[in-house]
Amino acid sequence: MKGDLFSSEHMVRPATAPGMTVENAKCLRYTVDGEMTARQGAMVAFRGDLQFERKGQGVGGMLKRAVTGEGLPLMAVRGRGEAWFAHEAQNCFVVDVDPGDEFTVNGRNVLCFDATLSYRISTVKGAGITGGGLFNSVFTGHGRLGLVCEGSPLVIPVTPQSPVYVDTDAIVGWTAGLSTSLHRSQSLGSMLRGGSGEAVQLVLEGQGHVVVRPSEAPPHKAQQR
Repeated sequence: MKGDLFSSEHMVRPATAPGMTVENAKCLRYTVDGEMTARQGAMVAFRGDLQFERKGQGVGGMLKRAVTGEGLPLMAVRGRGEAWFAHEAQNCFVVDVDPGDEFTVNGRNVLCFDATLSYRISTVKGAGITGGGLFNSVFTGHGRLGLVCEGSPLVIPVTPQSPVYVDTDAIVGWTAGLSTSLHRSQSLGSMLRGGSGEAVQLVLEGQGHVVVRPSEAPPHKAQQR
């Protein structure tokens, strides 16, 4: 066969080592030799001897789903082979987590990760149990974490002298060393009179980086499926 479709731009590259790599802007490839973890429904293709098994979320995950209606359904991928992961053609990125690191990320942005990483469900300080989407997964350990983002993310440095205020629907994640709280930028009277619409922001203070997606719209499409 000939044509642009079969050019090197679209042809998958041979695997060079086990683990996670960026196949293209919209897809990650994982060369499995043992076990890895991925978002349920994110596998778009695979080859080799692989088994896919639904992974339990534990009490924390069930609590999050009950309270927020969200949740991060995961699956374990075991065996030897290659699998490709994507989600709604969103842009894909890889984060290297080293020992001592801690990366907090919104569950809707998680695509796949090494089995050597641990995660726990956490609530944003100051949000309370009714915080809606302000539940996050905190990753620690040593390994690679694959993320998706609508559009190209913004990575904003945070310093003790320059805290960053982020729309709660736009937050993707942040690094260790940052504390969080909620900031109300307008009064109830202002909102009733048709204020700016940016009533509450997440404040990040300390030393580190915050990752933001270039959209403040809630991701309703994924939840309606």
